Amino acid sequence: MIRDKLFADDPSSFPRAMTAYDGEKNIFSAVSLPTGTFKVQVSEAEDAKPRSYLFTIKLVNELEMHKLKDYLGGKLRSTPRDILQGMDVVVKEHPARTMISASRSFHSVRDHQIHLGHGIIASRGCQHSLKPTSQGIALCLDYSVLSFHEPLSVIEFLTKHISGFNLYNFRSFRRAVEGVLRGLKVRVTHRVTKQKYVITGLTRDDAQSITFPQEDPDGKASQNVRLVEYFRQKYHRDIVHQDIPCLEMRSKMKNYVPMEFCVLVEGQVFPKEYLKETEAKILKKFSLANPKDRQKTICRMVQDGDGPCSGEIIRNFGVEVSKNMTSLMGRVIGPPELKVGAPDGRVIKIPVDKEKCQWNLVGKGVVEGKPIERWAVLDFSSDDYQDRLNPRRFIPKLIARCQNLGIRMEEPLFYQPTSMRKFSNVDVLREQLETVNERAHKSCGGQLQFILCVMSRKDPGYKCLKWISETKVGIVTQCCLSTPANEGKDQYLANLGLKINAKLGGSNAELSGRLPYFGNENRVMFIGADVNHPGAQNKTSPSIAAVVGTINWPAANRYAARVRPQYHRKEQILNFGDMCLELVECYSLLNKAKPEKIVIFRDGVSEGQFDMVLNEELMDIMKAFKSINYTPTITLIVAQKRHQTRLFPGDEGSTGNVSPGTVVDTTIVHPFEYDFYLCSHYGSLGTSKPTHYYVLWDEHGLSSDDLQRLIYNLCFTFARCTKPVSLVPPVYYADLVAYRGRLYHEAVMEGQSPSSSSSRTSSSLSTAASLEERFFTLHADLENIMFFV
Repeated sequence: MIRDKLFADDPSSFPRAMTAYDGEKNIFSAVSLPTGTFKVQVSEAEDAKPRSYLFTIKLVNELEMHKLKDYLGGKLRSTPRDILQGMDVVVKEHPARTMISASRSFHSVRDHQIHLGHGIIASRGCQHSLKPTSQGIALCLDYSVLSFHEPLSVIEFLTKHISGFNLYNFRSFRRAVEGVLRGLKVRVTHRVTKQKYVITGLTRDDAQSITFPQEDPDGKASQNVRLVEYFRQKYHRDIVHQDIPCLEMRSKMKNYVPMEFCVLVEGQVFPKEYLKETEAKILKKFSLANPKDRQKTICRMVQDGDGPCSGEIIRNFGVEVSKNMTSLMGRVIGPPELKVGAPDGRVIKIPVDKEKCQWNLVGKGVVEGKPIERWAVLDFSSDDYQDRLNPRRFIPKLIARCQNLGIRMEEPLFYQPTSMRKFSNVDVLREQLETVNERAHKSCGGQLQFILCVMSRKDPGYKCLKWISETKVGIVTQCCLSTPANEGKDQYLANLGLKINAKLGGSNAELSGRLPYFGNENRVMFIGADVNHPGAQNKTSPSIAAVVGTINWPAANRYAARVRPQYHRKEQILNFGDMCLELVECYSLLNKAKPEKIVIFRDGVSEGQFDMVLNEELMDIMKAFKSINYTPTITLIVAQKRHQTRLFPGDEGSTGNVSPGTVVDTTIVHPFEYDFYLCSHYGSLGTSKPTHYYVLWDEHGLSSDDLQRLIYNLCFTFARCTKPVSLVPPVYYADLVAYRGRLYHEAVMEGQSPSSSSSRTSSSLSTAASLEERFFTLHADLENIMFFV
């Protein structure tokens, strides 16, 4: 507001159309601006006194565009980030003025929207970024879908959003209303103002009972005035709904506004996790556009007068954007041959489907099935009359399906019915699991291999179950829902069998031939690393770092994992070297030698963090290895899924998506660095998104052909399914482990007493409790198996 007022007061000195503002402290200008300190008076409302601000402008840099040209031509090796940042702000300036900005995307106020019901809308918003490529600077544009509160009057929103809401029985809904409205922004309609107010709660009294002290015109004595009278005299507005509370607004002074004079500000995100099941389904369907429709929508957004390619601002900076998608040549890598089990126990080679690159296990089994001799069923659904498991039907069917897969499975040691209510208390749940474990010890004198936990529905207590079983009791658990278990479909039972076998150390499918490039090597290890950050609203919880590594060779399909908490929203992995060293020691224990070559895949970092990965994380790993006189050769690759590049085939297949194995390593990649896009999966739903692989460090001298085939072949070794996955498995597994660490943290926080919880979550680092590694330390029995699959 201050910037706009300054520019409006003196447009000849401060031409708004020649500048772009990043919303913080940087203005980029196509012309010279006056420097110095300027007094600006801003009035936030017609009846408010103007407030004075001192606005200081100083010249900090002149961007020399020839540096960008030199960089793109390979003459300058260091990235001109200041120029790219400036161009990015310039391209975003027009949509920032004409559209709603939310979560890194820009949403139209009138287009690309649908109603989800209950006062919630879904909107497609364009996301874009600038990338240096072989063809010059490229604008990468895609869209993402968010749910928003509909910009309705507060009363209308409550009527739509809260089931059965009745204004004349407000007391019954008071708690629900406060929960729904707290933190939302509103505009007021009883006076002319641009100001937005944040709701902090409801007044204790109804509007008709509220009074407040008011000074007389001389500023002397104060007298109590009724809110109803105040609005009538000052704003000439009668409050209709006097028998309900007013909204309390965040303010230095008490600020009460009747609900009927408040309207929700547009562009307020409604968290997806709070959507009802039907709303979530509509949102998902809206998000999963087929490739042809997505391509059309992207092209419309590029042509849109409100979008990043339009408006006079970019023209004033001498920027032009081609509104046609880039045409380029891609390649398709052929799928590898696989090994699976035959009915007679032999290992056989099978080809995969040429179009979908999938395979099935009908009449076939796993390569190595772990015999299951000691297991138990813990049935949490037994007291749910409607969704109760039928154990007499389900257990024999599961055993038979596992036998067909080549996994010898005995009858469970026992079946123990229990209740879903046990999930609501951490201590009760722990006692339940320990009781089952002790019962098994008495029954067979040995440790249970796993417990099958049957639930009648998804429950928040799932995280407590996993935390207790994996860090305290030391038992593998496999959860399933009673409804699909009772249906007993072959595919469902097979998937359960595959997960159980992988968790217990079996091998489901392997590559028939050796891996590209490393095929003749003795010992190679693949490592994956990721950091899981808390949600945007969470200001204190730790981030969770996870590192996984292969522990077998040459199959390279079994992994061990380590998980650690670290500082809130910190992307750099603390103790990365120590975690990698632990995994190397685990590999050495099982293989009687350390790996000679290591390939590390790092997930979740942007181009701006590459220097941190190289100079901090890689150095930490090398330092840890050097401390034990261990010097393997290392390749470090970043895998990115959060980008805006989409690939559309020139000649469409059955789904309109590019084929599995599609590689692009020209035109849209970096002008001189080592990167490529690989779409390794079959896109049956929505539009496929390729993974962007970026080689930051390579001591092996991998050719692009070898590396692309290596990554693609690894995508066929993911244990949970019979198709290649979209992300190289070391990274995929690291994602799963980091998310598991997030569940551990939530379980710890929920499991503490109110007194300890309040004292322990006070600091910005999320304090002692959540950062104590003992809460995340895996039980010794689970450290080196794939409990997370």
